[in-house]
Amino acid sequence: MTLIVVASNILVQYILFDGWLTWGALTYPLAFLTTDVMNKVYGPSAARKVIFVGFVTGIVCSLIGTQIVNDFGPLVTLRIAIASGLGFLTAQTIDLAIFEKFRQSVWWKAPLISSVIGSFVDTAIFFTVAFSLHLSWIEPLNDVSWANELRALFGFGPQLPYWIGLGLADYGVKLGLALLALIPFNLLVKQVNLAKKRV
Repeated sequence: MTLIVVASNILVQYILFDGWLTWGALTYPLAFLTTDVMNKVYGPSAARKVIFVGFVTGIVCSLIGTQIVNDFGPLVTLRIAIASGLGFLTAQTIDLAIFEKFRQSVWWKAPLISSVIGSFVDTAIFFTVAFSLHLSWIEPLNDVSWANELRALFGFGPQLPYWIGLGLADYGVKLGLALLALIPFNLLVKQVNLAKKRV
């Protein structure tokens, strides 16, 4: 979890697809895979510890990011730090609860449903808290007007505030990776269970 959070915090600086995604959007969904594998193999108590480690790692990354300044100011603003931590902790906790609800179902149901819903919550919280003009009171000196400019969704769709388009793109990637992650989820659970039997 630590590697995923650190990598995602670094890779979020590198833009893809004309500014609609970052490389971090491709690594961050692996956090849900990690939580789900831990939950399936070791149970919810171990998964909670992994979530806590990821949360603390995210806070440390945010604190470091506030000290790194580029032409536009610090890489991580207070709003970004709050949005990131709140989104991560809430989404991972929801992922854990939903996984538990479907634990006894067909093997793919718990990881898929928990990741789809957890990813939605994470995306909604992060992009709303980080960029919505309605929440400017969180950090009044942080200008997020650029994120609220109307843009054609993905360059050709309806006109929406840019941050909403960013959120939709991010969630689309998370959905795709939630489906793709079912294969490594199944393989990892089997491998870890085999390793546990050997010990």
